[in-house]
Amino acid sequence: MISSLFLSDRWQGAILRLQAWCHPLVWRVPGFFLILGSLGAAQPGEDSVGGGRVSERARQFWAFQPVVRLEIPAVNRNEWVKTGIDAFVLRSLEERGLAPAVEASRMELIRRLHFDLTGLPPSPEVIQEFVKDPSPFAYERWVDRLLNSRHYGERQAQHWLDLVRYAETEGFEYDRNLPDGWRFRDYVIGAFNRDLPYTEFIRQQLAGDEIDPSDPELLVAAGFHRLGAVRRNAGNQEVSSSRNEVLTERTDIIGAAFLGLTIGCARCHDHKYDPIPQRDYYAMQAFLAGTREHNAVFGSPVQISQWTNATAEIDREIQSLKDRLSGSDREGKELIRSRILAAEGRRPAPLAMIATVTNSEPTAIHVLKRGSWDDKGEAVDPRGLEVLLGKDAGSLPSGRRDRRTALAEWLSDPANPLTARVMVNRIWASHFGNGIVRTANDFGKNGERPTHPELLDYLADEFMRNGWRMKPIHRMILLSSAYRQSATSAAAGGAERMDPENRLLWRFNRRRLEAEEIRDAMLSVAGRLSEESGGPSVIVPVDAELVKQLYKPSQWTVSTGEGELGRRSIYLIAKRNLRLPFMEVFDQPASQTSCARRQSSTHAPQALELLNGRTANELARAFAGRIRREAGPRLEEQVDRAYWLATGRGPVERERNLALTFLDTQPLEEFALATFNLNAFLYVY
Repeated sequence: MISSLFLSDRWQGAILRLQAWCHPLVWRVPGFFLILGSLGAAQPGEDSVGGGRVSERARQFWAFQPVVRLEIPAVNRNEWVKTGIDAFVLRSLEERGLAPAVEASRMELIRRLHFDLTGLPPSPEVIQEFVKDPSPFAYERWVDRLLNSRHYGERQAQHWLDLVRYAETEGFEYDRNLPDGWRFRDYVIGAFNRDLPYTEFIRQQLAGDEIDPSDPELLVAAGFHRLGAVRRNAGNQEVSSSRNEVLTERTDIIGAAFLGLTIGCARCHDHKYDPIPQRDYYAMQAFLAGTREHNAVFGSPVQISQWTNATAEIDREIQSLKDRLSGSDREGKELIRSRILAAEGRRPAPLAMIATVTNSEPTAIHVLKRGSWDDKGEAVDPRGLEVLLGKDAGSLPSGRRDRRTALAEWLSDPANPLTARVMVNRIWASHFGNGIVRTANDFGKNGERPTHPELLDYLADEFMRNGWRMKPIHRMILLSSAYRQSATSAAAGGAERMDPENRLLWRFNRRRLEAEEIRDAMLSVAGRLSEESGGPSVIVPVDAELVKQLYKPSQWTVSTGEGELGRRSIYLIAKRNLRLPFMEVFDQPASQTSCARRQSSTHAPQALELLNGRTANELARAFAGRIRREAGPRLEEQVDRAYWLATGRGPVERERNLALTFLDTQPLEEFALATFNLNAFLYVY
């Protein structure tokens, strides 16, 4: 790729203007888009930041403009418009002489709907109930039913946990456990299920401890600040170098998750693409300057008092025994050591803990020259990004101690043009595979432009008008004709040639199930899925060689108890230094950085995992047992039942013949295993 450093300012500016004038589709010629994307990037001082101040020209970029309430456009095919979304999509298609695909079949729709909203397959009985329902409101009723299912929160929470790089351990060499880190996962699931307004969701995660330090749920929510990796092997976490690492990690995720901006690029210098001066980065960091780790004990005052007293008594006994060691002979020392061990064994079990944060005296925040913790420049006070505040906005009043509450208020202010846009874009991506802005964590100049900018503002405005509640946006999307399109029916008008990536949404995008969905679907069709929700995470068996690589192998103690290993994948432990092979091979992201969108790769280890892996083979045996119980001994009925359970439909004639031929020589367990490898099982259409 040619570097923009080799171009004159005049050429760089010309290419940038050319990109801005043209529709994104123009630049999808293979290779050409990438080259021009690099060549046309804004350079320092040209269009983003000049002299540490934000230029007026930079403020005109689309993402920094206010959200505008737009009229629903007029279209020719009014009968296709079921929600306002459809009018915006259809207008883009009609302007190019294209038409949308036909509606998907009812069997496709109900399976698509179940996976999108709950991450689980519908049962054959549910499918038949929906298909046979003659009511014109049948689909709408199922949307509402699934939005109110407790499984909705389990599915939607996974997107948020990916985004905020959730893990229950701290990474690096020690990979120490966060005290009861699973509580944050349960908090997120509960927040989605009760449709907590997004503004409150932001406030609780950023400042729950400031809102009410006596409320355990709010302390858990503030555990958001504890989700980043921490280098405990660096020694004292309060020394300037370690403190800087922690503050950097926390500042960067706030920029990515809530603003959809790569503000971390301004840590060492003014952002090279977006109007974010280095001073703004450290002003954002100053909101977190007083935030410190805190492990809060979770219990009643009586429980805490009893535990504290009992622990103190044991500590005194152990210290007294240790004091006697130096003056004892060998035999006496052995006796004393045995008594110390016995005393340790009488320690009361640890009380439940909450990994959260608290406030203390704020660290002085300076602009760091080239981001180096030991090269301090001017001191800064808390302040939002100038490009989103206006050039005359001042810093946070110096006497205000609830800095993170102030940060949450600024982020959730309707005047902030990014917060609502970024979140509705994430909701859209959860249903269509890509956001209206495909670079969901980068709404800046280096990110992609929105394919339907007016639709994005329409959704953002609706989001705010509905009290920042997420379920109404999900509902609007799911009821639209755009969402209900077939993934296999070709649209008229040369759509595949004109728009091969389907950016104009002339059909629905099929998608492969995510790692958690594949495992959960296998558990479900095998009849092994546990209904238990919440609580401590499950540790499943893995190869001993993987466990040996941990700093403390004792951290990996396999869960026991009936049904534990059959719990949904969101309840499996999220350990940074040991990723589950089944999950990793199907593109579960590492938790080191924010993941705005899952990748979907195809490679040989996936087939090997589904054919030879422990999980696949154990569940295939259980699946075969279920087929025998429910279908009886006849092979034809066994094949039919297997297809209905695994794919949500019966087999076509060719599939039935192939299956029967296979079963002439192979056991049902092998057929069940083969079913897990079908595209119809692994993909949603």
